Amino acid sequence: MTNPPRTPTCPICGQPTAHESRPFCSRRCADVDLGRWFSGTYRFAGEPALGEDDDEKAEINRER
Repeated sequence: MTNPPRTPTCPICGQPTAHESRPFCSRRCADVDLGRWFSGTYRFAGEPALGEDDDEKAEINRER
């Protein structure tokens, strides 16, 4: 008694994915996802980026 294979769904709209656009259902949803990355909607958790002040401090520490 096996379950039928599940069709993956698009992470943007929830429709079944299309093979040529996987993991999305269409080029449109892939572009929406890319736009979200470019706009900063998606982020990775981590340390804050270093600024100019931090670069100067690192240079001073290297000279010691």
